Amino acid sequence: MADDVFKALADPTRRRILDELAERNGQTLFEICARLTTKHGLGLSRQAISQHLAVLESAGLVASRRQGRYKFHDLTTGPLEHIVSRWLRPDAPESTP
Repeated sequence: MADDVFKALADPTRRRILDELAERNGQTLFEICARLTTKHGLGLSRQAISQHLAVLESAGLVASRRQGRYKFHDLTTGPLEHIVSRWLRPDAPESTP
């Protein structure tokens, strides 16, 4: 689990996607692409952003939900909280796979 999170966070584009979702949760792919282009100058294709979102979803950092014909993406912080608590609360029992 932690390996997937670190892999997902290793890419600067994925970190920017998380930043955008932290700023405004519940965005569609189109909105994420537009924000990355206008705010960060990233001219990536929708397919490339979709692939980044898939990595973030598999790491548990992003959850998607369908509403009608739209798919919204939400930031989920559970995996990050688990990693942070590992070092900030070393007396807590560690769960290892």
